[in-house]
Amino acid sequence: MKPALRAAAKEYLVRYGGDSFPNLFCEARGAIVKDDTGREILDFTSGQMCATLGHNHPAVVQAIAEAGRKAYHMFSGMIPEVVAELAEKLATEWMPKGLTKSIFINTGSESNEAAFRMAKLYTGGYEIIAVGGSWHGITGGVSAASFASDRKGYGVPTPGVFVMPEPHSYRPYISGLSAEESALTCLQIGLRMFDMASTGKPAAIVIEPVISAGGVLVPPPSYMRALRKAADDRNMLLIFDEAQTAFGRIGYKTASEMFDVVPDIMSVSKTMGGGLPLAATITRPDIEQTNFERGYSYYTSHVSDPLPATVGLAVLRTLQEERLLEKARDTGDYLRKALLDLQKKYEVIGDVRGAGMLLGVELVVSPDTKEPALELGALTTRKCYEKGLSMNIKRRPERGSVWRIAPPLTVTHAQIDQGIAILDESLQESLDEMTRGKGIA
Repeated sequence: MKPALRAAAKEYLVRYGGDSFPNLFCEARGAIVKDDTGREILDFTSGQMCATLGHNHPAVVQAIAEAGRKAYHMFSGMIPEVVAELAEKLATEWMPKGLTKSIFINTGSESNEAAFRMAKLYTGGYEIIAVGGSWHGITGGVSAASFASDRKGYGVPTPGVFVMPEPHSYRPYISGLSAEESALTCLQIGLRMFDMASTGKPAAIVIEPVISAGGVLVPPPSYMRALRKAADDRNMLLIFDEAQTAFGRIGYKTASEMFDVVPDIMSVSKTMGGGLPLAATITRPDIEQTNFERGYSYYTSHVSDPLPATVGLAVLRTLQEERLLEKARDTGDYLRKALLDLQKKYEVIGDVRGAGMLLGVELVVSPDTKEPALELGALTTRKCYEKGLSMNIKRRPERGSVWRIAPPLTVTHAQIDQGIAILDESLQESLDEMTRGKGIA
């Protein structure tokens, strides 16, 4: 441990929100991160949901070295060979039929900004419909369409954004209906409200096919089909934000494949770069051609950079060679079963949901009231970390108290067993501590 560096972090870094830790971190490999005391911590969030191959996978390390021998960066008008190779691989092996034109940039926020610009230029409109609980980024245009949190204090958002209530199987908005009926009714109401408020300039509907920051919500397939029809009926483009769902995380190439619904534009990021900043926006050739003729511009210093493209190719190769999509389904089933076993033991676990290796565990004070157990979630998360397990929890009253569990696809069953044991012990300790604090015998 280097106390001077801890002091420097406290003195010189801007605090940027979210959970932070008093210690610093020095290494990461596989599903393990190591802090500045040498303590190893099991990572059940794949970093920031990015390191799907595990931290510092040898294929990623080798790709970085290869880029070092060739090129890290070029003038944006010079297309590196490796960028053309990555575009071809996405179009022919990974994307749903028809999505063949890609632009490569750095972050999920950027890929959604590029998608919004495509939709607005192509349709001539500017109105965007988003879904409650969504998270599409923090930059200007997409932050206006992000409803999971962090909207207050930054001035007037980009105009023309409309929100619909999200489909929520555990907390349906409309009582007396099934989860599917509630989801479809929420969609119908949201669309009617948009139709009443629209100025006649519709552009796009955007959705995370699994609404992660909103609590790992998986819409029913009928909802996704209805969303596709709603966009078509209004001459809007449908955008899938697959930052977390593409490239194996949910056991499929994309959520588009899982739902059998093809969007007009797909944005991808986290799961393609193996922990490095790589994102892409992919669309149809006719949309790209029309926008090119109209002067589409998304020109940055790091568009089409060779380093992240080299890494992206390595990630896609590794996913295929190590059969990680199949493993995500198998290991995801193993993890889900372990969590469901915990749910049988603890009635405060109200719901276990998700797909593949992107799972949500919701804590409640009572399964009858479904009141979010915010204090319990915070305390248990802290105890997990103290025992060597890093967990990401969303704890906002309107979103519930939900762990987003997303280990690397390379995590072993033994590591899952270890993590579940820590969670079990931490949850029991937290319940005991809170019971004693309330003076309950």
